[in-house]
Amino acid sequence: MTNALFDAVTVAGAPELAGFWKAPAGLGRVLAACSATGPAAYIEADYFGGTGTQSAQVWDAGKVVLGPLHLGEQETFAAGGSPISQALRRLGAARGDHIDEFDAVGLGRHRHTDDWLPPTS
Repeated sequence: MTNALFDAVTVAGAPELAGFWKAPAGLGRVLAACSATGPAAYIEADYFGGTGTQSAQVWDAGKVVLGPLHLGEQETFAAGGSPISQALRRLGAARGDHIDEFDAVGLGRHRHTDDWLPPTS
């Protein structure tokens, strides 16, 4: 979630997603609507020096079907995997030969959200 997207989609007075630090107010309603045609997820990760936090929530057919799941610093993954890997699995991702679904879809490729975006001139 870039700062520009956060500012663009925040709805003043709308409900916030519990336990997420970068989800704009009103995003839950948007993702519930988007999930009418297939599952949609919101995930967050914040790591520094190998430790950090993860959170995830998944909607399908307008309803929350997973989460919110939160993993704090120094906590170990649940038997089903990290919150993000569980969410990705609900979206159809498969681990394959990778460590987990997070690795399989390449979410570790970039350290900062802005690095995923194409350069602007």
